[in-house]
Amino acid sequence: MTSIERVRRVIRGEPVDHLAAQPMGMMFSARHAGIPFIDYTKDGRKMADAQLKFAADFGVDCLLTCSDPAREVIDIAGDASVDWFTDQGPVINEERAALTDKLLLRTFRVPDPLGGGRMHDRVKSIALMRAAAGPGMSIVGWIEGPLALAAELRGVNTIMLDFVDDPEFAHDLLAFCADVAIAYAPAQIAAGADTMGMSDAAASLIGPQLYAEFVWPQQKRVLDTLRQGHPDVLRRLHMCGRTDSLMERMRDLPVDIYEIDFPADLALARERLGPGRVIAGNVSTITDLMQGTPEEVYAACERCHATCGRYHIVSAGCELSPLTPPENLRAMMAYARDHGSVAGG
Repeated sequence: MTSIERVRRVIRGEPVDHLAAQPMGMMFSARHAGIPFIDYTKDGRKMADAQLKFAADFGVDCLLTCSDPAREVIDIAGDASVDWFTDQGPVINEERAALTDKLLLRTFRVPDPLGGGRMHDRVKSIALMRAAAGPGMSIVGWIEGPLALAAELRGVNTIMLDFVDDPEFAHDLLAFCADVAIAYAPAQIAAGADTMGMSDAAASLIGPQLYAEFVWPQQKRVLDTLRQGHPDVLRRLHMCGRTDSLMERMRDLPVDIYEIDFPADLALARERLGPGRVIAGNVSTITDLMQGTPEEVYAACERCHATCGRYHIVSAGCELSPLTPPENLRAMMAYARDHGSVAGG
């Protein structure tokens, strides 16, 4: 059974040969391949090589193209707001945020995802992955969610103030960021992505009222556009942190796979998202995978599986630490291989 078929059967609630496992390995895969992470983020060929080795050596059920928060930012506004490090991805320096002056939003344009910039680099990486892995491997493309990109352009602290101080501007900025995601996804799909991941990490920092007013409508617009234009492509939502208070609204998004971080209450997620929605993740990247033993990782996977039941993909709550002991990741993969689509199966 191919990885694509395995994931799609889980989504349909059909039996599988074993559970799908899709841990988010970025810095881990670069380190495993002996590639400085800064090179991984700058060169799509190196990203492809690292992801292919990661999947081959550990039996992971996807190639993941998430890497850093600055691809869209740099193509929109240049790299003046970005700090680079030797073995770390680029980070946004909020003191030099690209949109410190709100009036600059009027000058911003949705970048061409095939225009030779960092967005294009991811597209080229996907094409390389698809050519090397063949048609059966699941490839997860990646777009920044509306609030994530807004926070990267404006600064996370500043956009939080904008919700109160200038709600009209906040709506306009999030709409622009959604437009960027809508333009970016098709290029990745055309290159070979069968799943589109959307990260909106900053959403866990706001409450349900602000989420419902500002963020959820733009998330839904992105996901609806994907569903209508590319109905065969799976939609995956990743929102770091504790999202318990947002789950009732998250349930109404057209999402195929919810990636639930380890601080969130998994039983509550199952209850609020509904019995037939696929949930990935929730194994702690810190206490289980980085600090725990293989036996503890296996038990954590078992707990998540028992809570989620048939509609479950084995995964960590968020990105694997590069310091994760390889034997702990192998324990996660062993759990997936040892079990069918229901706990104990």
